[in-house]
Amino acid sequence: MYIYKAGVIGGGAMGSGIAQVISYSGLPVVLREANEDLAQKALANIRKVYQGRVDKGKMSPSDMEAKMALVTVTSDLNQFKDVDIVIEAVPEKMEIKKSVFRELDATLPEHAILATNTSALSISALGASTKRAEKVVGIHFFFPAHVMKLIEVIPGLATSEETIADSVAFCESLRKIPVRVNECAGFLVNRLLMPYLNEAAFCAQEGVSLKEIDQAMVDFGFPMGPFILVDTIGLDICHDVVGILMAEYGPRMMPAVLWDKVYQEKRYGVKNGAGFYNYSGQQDDKLVEQILEKVRKENSAKKAPFSPNRLLLSMINEAALCVQEKVASPSDIDVAVLAGIGFPQSKGGLLQYADELGIDVVLKELEALCNVYGERFWPAPLLKRMVMAGFLGKKSKRGFLEYA
Repeated sequence: MYIYKAGVIGGGAMGSGIAQVISYSGLPVVLREANEDLAQKALANIRKVYQGRVDKGKMSPSDMEAKMALVTVTSDLNQFKDVDIVIEAVPEKMEIKKSVFRELDATLPEHAILATNTSALSISALGASTKRAEKVVGIHFFFPAHVMKLIEVIPGLATSEETIADSVAFCESLRKIPVRVNECAGFLVNRLLMPYLNEAAFCAQEGVSLKEIDQAMVDFGFPMGPFILVDTIGLDICHDVVGILMAEYGPRMMPAVLWDKVYQEKRYGVKNGAGFYNYSGQQDDKLVEQILEKVRKENSAKKAPFSPNRLLLSMINEAALCVQEKVASPSDIDVAVLAGIGFPQSKGGLLQYADELGIDVVLKELEALCNVYGERFWPAPLLKRMVMAGFLGKKSKRGFLEYA
C-alpha cells in the first residue's frame, strides 16, 4: 500500500517530533492535539526543529516554509478521514491509548494502518480494542525523533504481514532504520537498556560515584553516561518502563532502590530541571548525594568490583535471552543498539562485542556475578549451550555471529 498522507495523535515532544520527521520526508501530515492552544504549541515545536536546520545552513528559509506547509495541526478528529497511516503518541497509559484507538478505528478509512509509538505496552492488547487488529502495529521512534535513526516495528499477534511490510517501507521512506521486533514487554531496545541502567544504579548504591560511572561508560565509547541518559529520557518514563518489565520478567528486573528514591522526589531529569544531576543552575544541590548516603547505610550490599563490563554483561545476557526467544536476530540486535542506544560503533555492536570477549568468558563472568548478586545475573541458557557447542565467538569463528 502506498502512503499518501499520515496522521499523528498527540503533539508533545515525541508526537511533534514524529510529525516533523514525516513532513521532512515530503509527506503531508495532520497532527491532532486536545485543544487549539496545544495544537499551536506542537506546530511551534516543529518549526523550532526546522529553524535549527536553517540556522546551521542545512536548509533555506523557503525550504523550511515548504516543509511547514505539509503540516496541519488540529483538535478535530474528522481531519483524519483520508489518512493512510496514523501514529498515536499519547501518554503511556493503556486505557488512554485504547480509547484513542477506538476513536480512530471508527474514523479512519478501512485500509488505514493504526500504529502506536508506545515504548513498552502490548500491541496485541491495543489491536484487540479495535475491529482492525490486523492493521495495528507498533512503530516505536526514539527521542529525539528527528535525530535518532532507529525505529522498532512491532507486530501484535493479529498483525498481518502486509501491514508489517507497509510499516517497514513507510519507516524507510522517512530515511530511518527499521528493525522488526517480535512482541515482548519492553520490545528490544528498552528491554536491553533497562538492565544496563539498573546495574549502574546498583553500582552507585555500592559506593561508586555517579560521575565516575558516567565517565567510565563515556570512556568505553558511549555518547553519554547512564545517569545523564536517564535524565535525558526522563526518570518518569524509565519508571513506567521498569514497572512493565518487572511485571513481565520478575525478580531479574527488580529496580535498584535509588531509582524510586529519586523518582519520589519528582526529579525527572532535564525536563523539570533536576534528576540525578541538577540542570537549573543550582550549585549546592546535594539531595541525590544525601539519598545515596542513606541508601548505602541501609543496604550494606555485597560488592563486586565496578567496571564497564559489569553493566554490559547485564545487557549481553538480556540480548542472549532475546535471541533465545526469537525477539530479534543477533544482527538486528547489533543494529538496534548502535542506532538506538549509541553503543560505540568501534565495538561493532553488543553481540559482536560479546563474541570478541569470548562467550565462555561472558558465561564465566556472569556466573561469578550471579554468585554475588543472584538472579539478575543468572546466565541465559543459550549461553551455556553455545559454550558446550564450541560457539565461543571470534576465536572459534562462530558465536552469536559467524566470522570468516
